[in-house]
Amino acid sequence: MKKNISIYSISIAAFLSFALFASYTSNQITTNQNVGTTSPQNGEQLPQIITGIEQNKEYVFAGEALPLNNFDVSERLDRELLVNSYWHSSTVQNIKLANRFFPMITDILVKNNIPEDFKYLAIAESGLRNVTSPAGAKGLWQFMKGTGAEYDLEISSQVDERYHAEKATEAACVYLQKLKDRFGSWTLAAAAYNMGGSRLKKEIEAQKATNYYDLNLNQETARYVFRIVAYKEIISDPKRFGFQIEEEQLYPPLDNYINIKVNKTISNLGEWAIQNGITYRMLKVYNPWLIASSLTVKEGKEYLIRVPKK
Repeated sequence: MKKNISIYSISIAAFLSFALFASYTSNQITTNQNVGTTSPQNGEQLPQIITGIEQNKEYVFAGEALPLNNFDVSERLDRELLVNSYWHSSTVQNIKLANRFFPMITDILVKNNIPEDFKYLAIAESGLRNVTSPAGAKGLWQFMKGTGAEYDLEISSQVDERYHAEKATEAACVYLQKLKDRFGSWTLAAAAYNMGGSRLKKEIEAQKATNYYDLNLNQETARYVFRIVAYKEIISDPKRFGFQIEEEQLYPPLDNYINIKVNKTISNLGEWAIQNGITYRMLKVYNPWLIASSLTVKEGKEYLIRVPKK
């Protein structure tokens, strides 16, 4: 009998110990999960918080309000806000490069009476990099060769001013004003900049609609204005969207330079760079419009080449 009682007592003690251990372990896992410190357990999702973006304000592009009472418009904006809020590496680079280029772009836009919101169009076009599209568009503003030449950008085997940030921005201003005059709104001007004025005109005539938000366009142009608005929202207030980027991490403007007037042919730009106290790489960084290793200067022509100050 005593032996049976002893066995019974041991069993009860073992059961209570197991129960206490299980309860403690469960509480610890729950607590850790709440603060996001545990690694994913079998069958669990990643320990992160992904939220939607509440549209609790008026959204405006170039002074023209988005009609968010239309569910289709609201959902299209939601898509671009979500994509660019959670496309971390790309958006971080956009924020950093905006610090470099936006002061210059804004000054030129204001001087030409173009709404400041169009600086975000440059992000939609190129991510503020001198990229080349599959169709052959180049530079921050993605000018095709014919359009660039039409707006007085020099394009040759040695010089391509589509890569000249200031000159290309000036050209973009003239082009955007022309599109605004043609289509009557800045929103449609942005759409035409993306897809071309002739194609947009055909769609407007075929669909009997005059509002960008009522047009059924190709996917890229249908998303285009919404992408621009999303960039505007995020880059205007990065911390509201979770981007904690310190000021010293932003890319500085390349404005610490002198201009050297060149009115004679340079047969070797590498040698010229060394003679002027810089490397060939820095010559190209400050003057990306110089696309060859030499520069032929015709009689009466003059170029300004930037050389960073020491």
